[in-house]
Amino acid sequence: MTLASTLLLSTVLFAIGLYGLLARRNAIAILISIELMVNAASLNLVAFTRFRGLPGGQALAAFLIALTVAEIVVGLAIVITLARARREGGIDVDTAHEYRS
Repeated sequence: MTLASTLLLSTVLFAIGLYGLLARRNAIAILISIELMVNAASLNLVAFTRFRGLPGGQALAAFLIALTVAEIVVGLAIVITLARARREGGIDVDTAHEYRS
């Protein structure tokens, strides 16, 4: 796989994530879109470090993914708390401000 094709794949993944972030109102879909965008950025990081011959790119990408997973866990905890307070199906981010205390 060449650098150009890897960067193209990363760009497509980032664009899909950005579309999901802007078009969706469901909190879980937004969290998944953010995860997709961060994974595209880490793919860029790994591609540049591999093709430039720099050490440590994979380790930094693994740290970035672990950091994103921790962020998603906190976000899901907030979503679950909002879902329990609302007692309905999905969580619409437009109505989440109603649950401020």
